[in-house]
Amino acid sequence: QLQLVESGGALVQPGGSLRLSCAASGFSKDYYAIGWFRQAPGKEREGVACLMQRDGSLYYADSVKGRFYISKDNANNTVYLHMNSLQPDDTAVYYCAARYFPRGAIQYLCTMSSPPQYWGKGTLVTVSS
Repeated sequence: QLQLVESGGALVQPGGSLRLSCAASGFSKDYYAIGWFRQAPGKEREGVACLMQRDGSLYYADSVKGRFYISKDNANNTVYLHMNSLQPDDTAVYYCAARYFPRGAIQYLCTMSSPPQYWGKGTLVTVSS
């Protein structure tokens, strides 16, 4: 079964940068989508950055576009979220999640129209002075 383990969460100051990692293992199929989601206290969970393995297509939420970047190291099946110009509103638990045979375009994973099937436990990012 697919396993996802996040790491890299930390306390950072506004304007700072951070890289999160998602170690994935146990893939049984090559056709999947994977991405990063976050949930702030009292807020709904939202997709922030997603990637389609088969064709490399990407999706970013408007709130992070130009600041966050998703990448994948296919040699070790690690997915990264590069976070720059962090703001207090970015404070949240960040989750890695994936789905086999995603429906539609990659944005449907991040918007949960084609929801993830597998989730990591999350890693906390706190942006504060």
